[in-house]
Amino acid sequence: MATPFGPQLIGETEKTLGALLRRFLEGTGLTESHWVTLRLAERLDGTVDADGLATAVVDRAHLANVAELIGELTRRGLIDEGRPTPLAREMIATVQTKITTATAPIFENLSHEDVAAATRVLNEIVTRARAILASHVSNHTPASRR
Repeated sequence: MATPFGPQLIGETEKTLGALLRRFLEGTGLTESHWVTLRLAERLDGTVDADGLATAVVDRAHLANVAELIGELTRRGLIDEGRPTPLAREMIATVQTKITTATAPIFENLSHEDVAAATRVLNEIVTRARAILASHVSNHTPASRR
């Protein structure tokens, strides 16, 4: 039975893709949180320092232990001043190849129109959810910090 569109379907999709990601990360010593941090470092390469990377990870992934994550990746030689190192780039490329190869059947034969519509809808959902989250956070900030 198909799950109707909404939070449950989006959650099931995210959890299923997350389970696949964890399999692709086996043997790397990376967790899903490490991977998210590395991918953001790669995406933002040259535009942020370590603090900027930490801010981006909090804003986009809502991970609470960002300083610890970046510290671990730095100690492992994968991040330097918020930027991915050559070792990280090699690891990212290897894992990304596994992901692309294994997940190709998920995305093949989807029409361009369906992909474009899904992209628009999911980006709008993320934008709206972030706005609600930001509102919720600001409404729960103690008066002394406002």
